[in-house]
Amino acid sequence: MKFILFVEGHTEKKSLPQFIKKWLDPQLVKPVGIKTVRFEGWQELIKDAPLKALMHLNGNANNEIMAVISLLDLYGPTFYPSHIIGSEERYNWAKKEIESKVNHPMFFQFFAVHEVEAWLLSDPTIFPHEVAKSFPKGKIQSPETINFDEPPAKLLGRLYKDQIKRNYKKVVNGQELFSKLNPDQAYKKCPKLKLLLDKMLELAKSKE
Repeated sequence: MKFILFVEGHTEKKSLPQFIKKWLDPQLVKPVGIKTVRFEGWQELIKDAPLKALMHLNGNANNEIMAVISLLDLYGPTFYPSHIIGSEERYNWAKKEIESKVNHPMFFQFFAVHEVEAWLLSDPTIFPHEVAKSFPKGKIQSPETINFDEPPAKLLGRLYKDQIKRNYKKVVNGQELFSKLNPDQAYKKCPKLKLLLDKMLELAKSKE
């Protein structure tokens, strides 16, 4: 059995399946599969998710699929109504909007708040020492509060450049950092990640 995971970028495609399995598999009788489908950004994912999700869920191999899970960064998309400003409001509105367009009980939309890099920030020890010691002390305890003003990837870009005179490369550095990250640490500090992982565990256990 496997999940189909819709993602919007190369970092997510390369890093997230093993990161998620590292948390899921020890809690299951049998390991799950995760097949990633990468889209060219959030616009394409939102536009094509209804068709592609139903192709998987109604296709010949649908009995092997537990669910289609779609993941987007909350920061980046511009399709939110202008009066919806707060992160919680945007999360709830966008989740309902996309799920209603797909309209299938085994499709679930989730968001990384505000980017998947927030999960990395849950464990400063995986970063170069000079970068880690410069993290904003209050917010690093709750990485999902690093917000639209300077979202996690921009924060890392600034700190890498200021502290170690290198660019933060989302794909290369992100893949390396996710390989070091203990998902239990991120699970404890990132409530919206917890929602995603808990739902995947619930679905996987229902198929055991």
